[in-house]
Amino acid sequence: MNHILKYTLASLAAFSLTNCTDSFEDTNTNPYGISLESLTQKNNHIGTKFAPMFANIIRVEPAWNYQLQQNLNADIFSGYMTAPTPFAGNINNQTYSLVNGWNTFVWIDAYDSSAGNGIMPHAKDIHDIVEASGDENGEKFVHLANIIKVMAMHRVSDVFGPIRYSKFNDFATSGEYDSQETAYKTFFAELDAAISGLEAETESTQFVAFDQSSFQGDIAKWRMFANSLRLRLAIRVSKVDPALAKSEGEKALASAAGLLDTENMQVDMGGFVHPIETISNVWGDICMSAEMESVLKGFNDGRIEKYFSAPEDPSLGDYKGIRMGIEIDAKTQYGSHSKIGEVVQGTSKVWMTSAEIHFLKAEAALRNWAGAGDAKTNYENGVRASFQQHGVSGVDTYLTDATSTPADFTDALNTDNDYSYTSDVTIAYNEGGSPEEQLEQIITQKWIAMFPDGQEAWSEFRRTGYPRVFPVVINNSGGTIDTDIQVRRINFVDSEKNTNGSNVDIAISYLKGPDNGGTRLWWDTGNGNF
Repeated sequence: MNHILKYTLASLAAFSLTNCTDSFEDTNTNPYGISLESLTQKNNHIGTKFAPMFANIIRVEPAWNYQLQQNLNADIFSGYMTAPTPFAGNINNQTYSLVNGWNTFVWIDAYDSSAGNGIMPHAKDIHDIVEASGDENGEKFVHLANIIKVMAMHRVSDVFGPIRYSKFNDFATSGEYDSQETAYKTFFAELDAAISGLEAETESTQFVAFDQSSFQGDIAKWRMFANSLRLRLAIRVSKVDPALAKSEGEKALASAAGLLDTENMQVDMGGFVHPIETISNVWGDICMSAEMESVLKGFNDGRIEKYFSAPEDPSLGDYKGIRMGIEIDAKTQYGSHSKIGEVVQGTSKVWMTSAEIHFLKAEAALRNWAGAGDAKTNYENGVRASFQQHGVSGVDTYLTDATSTPADFTDALNTDNDYSYTSDVTIAYNEGGSPEEQLEQIITQKWIAMFPDGQEAWSEFRRTGYPRVFPVVINNSGGTIDTDIQVRRINFVDSEKNTNGSNVDIAISYLKGPDNGGTRLWWDTGNGNF
């Protein structure tokens, strides 16, 4: 694809200039002398900094940026989608030859403030403006920026592990990395401060003009979202630090801020179409995965009609997926398989669903966290919320189905790619099952419900092992990534190694192994779930 190659080269060239350590002073020296009078007018000097933060967590425009930020890594590693295109002669992320030039965009969209990118520099600007003003009324904007920053940067940390985070605002330490453990503990601290600090601001309307989310400036809902993020991250660390997870999780479950369990958190795309719509239905570069076909067709799941479209070739049947990491010579081989459906045809991008909150509570109940309620009730509420979100009927019948299981996958062209699903997980909640069996049900349905956000789905697969994402047939990693264990992270980016090498070396020392795709993250213990 020429659009990938052209923009990768151009953007990497720009990034190497803007991200070198010599520029730390320019990006970290406070240029603001903002008066109290200026701050308390329309706050545009602060508000304009929020727009690129909203835009870059899930980048929608240009579509090729999202393709490199998430689609050709997390979206495919999660078992959601597969590219029919044999990029770079089929030696690419799908066959475990990680393409550093592609994966750099995860970092660019977080750290590079040029060309409309960046999360961290703009959050720092908001902090600096408010700090320079000396006006305590501006603290609400810092808290709101920190909530968005945590939403963005936990996803970046869940790709690389260690990140530049807690020391970013100070010039002397801006290039230093946190271990993932330190980053996560900072996330919790910032969310806690925001939830507390915004409690007295729930009647404020100052954020309305700058809020691009469905919350429309409602501070109470932002507190709810921050608390929901706290629960998400608490579950994320439940295996590596059970005490921390339980403490933060129970704090979220008990908080008067509430949880986002009755509405979805969505962000306006500014008139652009969802990038997956372009990537799949215009370029033809992404299709239904084999796992999605196996699970949704095996479960007779009505959401398949919303998630995917019928194949262009009628002989392939109603829906047909592609297994990742197989031999592909040309796009024409598998390009007629099912594309992504109407789920990506709306006017907003989803950051968090109410269904996810119910599934988080279901797992919290399974782990005996106070205030979590009943696992079965939460599980069923999660499925109901997902069916409702997509306008799909038949949920009552679906939830009582105790016999349907994921189907075995048959490749349309090559029987060498066939795969038997390795579990008989069912839909109807099995209260008598082991905690492990119940968790597989919870995470499998959570995986279905979070589509198409492959970043969260990939993280949950790595943490729990569910659902059963198929191993690749072709592994071009040179032995760095185990075929059965699969991709666990992405390498640190070349621009950082070239310009911030000493700090990258320290960051590598925080890992459990070498800087490659086979090394597990901090919360990815590789141990049993209970």
